[in-house]
Amino acid sequence: MIDNAGWCSRTLGRSLSAMTETGRPQDESGAGDTPPTPPPSGFTQTDDRIWALIAHWGGAVFALISFGPAAFIVPLIAYLATRRESPVAQSHAAAALNFQIPISVIGAVLWVLHSGSGSLPFGMDVVVGGLLWLLQLADGAIGAIFGAIAGVKGGELRMASFPTAGATLMPLAIASFRSVHPRVTLSLVEGEPEELIPRLRDGEFDLGLIFEFEGTGALGPGLRSSPLFEDPMQLALPKGHRLAGKDRITLDDLAEDAWVQTSEASACARHVVRICRAAGFEPRVSFESDDYLTVQGLVAAGVGVALIPQLALSQTVSYDIAVRALHPEGPVRHVVVGTPGSGVSLPAAAAMLEILRDTARRYQ
Repeated sequence: MIDNAGWCSRTLGRSLSAMTETGRPQDESGAGDTPPTPPPSGFTQTDDRIWALIAHWGGAVFALISFGPAAFIVPLIAYLATRRESPVAQSHAAAALNFQIPISVIGAVLWVLHSGSGSLPFGMDVVVGGLLWLLQLADGAIGAIFGAIAGVKGGELRMASFPTAGATLMPLAIASFRSVHPRVTLSLVEGEPEELIPRLRDGEFDLGLIFEFEGTGALGPGLRSSPLFEDPMQLALPKGHRLAGKDRITLDDLAEDAWVQTSEASACARHVVRICRAAGFEPRVSFESDDYLTVQGLVAAGVGVALIPQLALSQTVSYDIAVRALHPEGPVRHVVVGTPGSGVSLPAAAAMLEILRDTARRYQ
């Protein structure tokens, strides 16, 4: 057997925490070298994780196809391919190989017996065939389980989010995720959708929280979109505004008002300008800020009106503004989770998507 990773075949019942154990580093002075230890099972790069998934799941697939004898082929290829490149990926490939070699041997023996079942005692051919079927089923299930463990229990998940979700939704989701998968390293970058989408498509992130408006198009080619929730934009008025007490307010009512909005390049600002023009007027923008708390402060001071997403208002609402819904219908941000549409689907990203869906229910 290949040294260094036999735990997969020997210790199926052992704690899964062994997957992330690492050896102690050498003393900085160079003295007191520590004895060799197994390479760590946590991932440092996406390629490591992909090779681990290939080794575990590939062995399971080949076991299902061949009824056992060919189960070792994919883990062996993964081991040879990562031998000089990554000790992390190699340790997973070796673990999968150590598990699949006995399966291949047993499968080959049962296959030979089953092929010569005509010479077996009465009923033994049924027993051998049943054992082959059970071996195939068990190997496929165990390989899939260890593949999922390789993708979720260790590694990194690179995420991106637009700012209002980064301040509200993401902290709660990250806390929930860490309580279940503490060994996954998480990172988060904030930015506007138009900045994040190209980087997500290029594979810089594994998952991105994006918003889009009706009629502005989907995320585009190369990305998968999973709807999360709708975030309506509410009208914010100074408390003493002439329309603050009115039940039904339309965009036409605001044609003569000064506006406070996010910077001209932002998706929200562009959409506000678009709907105002559709209503027959050009909004007179007096102040710009990408901080919605600043926008609220300017509105409260009486220098303009604004459309603010409900998600931003969920953080805090100034006592000096009146929040109203536009009629007949105000603009709505459609919040979605974007993931790369090609390559290996990461189990950690799928786990985070489920947590985001649960967390999003608080904002619906």
